[in-house]
Amino acid sequence: MAETATALRTVAHNVRAARIRAGLSLEELGRRAQVSKGALVALEKAQGNPNLATLVRLADTLGISVSALMQGPHEGRVRIAAADAVAPLWTGERGSEARLMLTTSGPAPVEVWRWRLEPDEEYPSHPHQAGVVETVSVTAGRMVLVVDGTEHTLEAGQTATFDGDTPHTYRGAGTEPCHLIMTVHLPPGPTAGG
Repeated sequence: MAETATALRTVAHNVRAARIRAGLSLEELGRRAQVSKGALVALEKAQGNPNLATLVRLADTLGISVSALMQGPHEGRVRIAAADAVAPLWTGERGSEARLMLTTSGPAPVEVWRWRLEPDEEYPSHPHQAGVVETVSVTAGRMVLVVDGTEHTLEAGQTATFDGDTPHTYRGAGTEPCHLIMTVHLPPGPTAGG
């Protein structure tokens, strides 16, 4: 419970700081990110429980990575993240989950995600900002990647990449869970970075 409260305080601080750096009012950020002003006020007060879709919309609108909203200051030159130490940002009704492991630093950061998709469970994602590129590598099982309405089946050992500025969905396929590593390459920009 204490870890959740600490994480929420970190997100609250980072959202407010990024909003101020971008010169946006709560109303304008809410309008651009399609998040209610009330939800933003609560978030900046470290209240509420923002879901993955809300965090992605805020990060895209602010031109930063999702993990830039979630991480405190970096400690040391090497960061190691263990999957069991990172809370899922999305959990499906059948047990699927997505964990944001870390984000690289620099002018064009990369988010590294670990996903488990249960058979026939899916996560629909809204389009990201222009310049975002996603790469999906299936390590076990099978999935269907839907990009702009076209389905692509990926088996263990296969990797796909696509521009993330179009609607896309990840869906588990087959009879066993699908495990995958996803990288989200963010465009370089003055406010990008973790």
